[in-house]
Amino acid sequence: MVRISMVMFAGLILSVIFLIASCSPQQDNVNLDKFAQCLSEKGVAMYGAFWCGHCNNQKKMFGDSWKSIVYVECSTSDGESQTEACKAENIRGYPTWKFADGKTLEGEVSFQQLSRYSGCALS
Repeated sequence: MVRISMVMFAGLILSVIFLIASCSPQQDNVNLDKFAQCLSEKGVAMYGAFWCGHCNNQKKMFGDSWKSIVYVECSTSDGESQTEACKAENIRGYPTWKFADGKTLEGEVSFQQLSRYSGCALS
């Protein structure tokens, strides 16, 4: 009985490890520097606000490669209003990804979505 319990416990632990690994961002296999540079070269920009949790999640997704992303801050420093640049672009929510052809994606988006809309390869 103890042996069966230990096998079941080990199976449970392995299942939890697999679940955690499968939920983690899969950016390890992606050259994010090249991807971020491509987005920038193709005129893709993210509009956001410093206080926006979803915007911060997008930034974390890119890690150190975030430095290559064109980012437009939409919030005034007091967090109470929107900048004129974002009003002119009709930005209504954060984050908003804007593409050179005028298309936009609102909310947190995946690398796959950015790749599909921009034509930048995930490699």
